Amino acid sequence: MEFSLYSVINILITIYLVVDSKKHGKNPVLWGILGFIFGIITLSIYWIRTDKKLLGWIILVLAIIFHLLLILFIFAVLFMSFT
Repeated sequence: MEFSLYSVINILITIYLVVDSKKHGKNPVLWGILGFIFGIITLSIYWIRTDKKLLGWIILVLAIIFHLLLILFIFAVLFMSFT
């Protein structure tokens, strides 16, 4: 379930980036590939580079915090399983 939800979100981000990058004169292939691979982080960087800077910075900081917490959680689970 989580993998499919993650994939659907990345596909929606990719579609948004491809369509919107044409409006701003950016390379839609590049932004589409980056959006599919990196998802929400690419979307936030795209918004920073276009006209939605505040929203882009907020989402980027939240995404980085979330990823760091996820990494810490994985290390904690691994540490608890070896002790």
